[in-house]
Amino acid sequence: MPTKNPRVNIVVEPPLYNALHDLATSEGISMSTIARDLIREAIDLREDVALAAFADKRMESFDRKTALSNEDAWK
Repeated sequence: MPTKNPRVNIVVEPPLYNALHDLATSEGISMSTIARDLIREAIDLREDVALAAFADKRMESFDRKTALSNEDAWK
């Protein structure tokens, strides 16, 4: 049966394969599903790191004296 979602084939070392297998078995899901979920988590973490770096850079130039108040920002 064809699937609607694209597929990705990966090659992993035996210890990583065993860890994926053990996680999938303990959670009662397929290795494909656990790999997909872990990839999503990794992407979310990378996005968080990038956004934190962006926020840190913006904070360097933040000046409370010239910043708009919440009230003024929504006028």
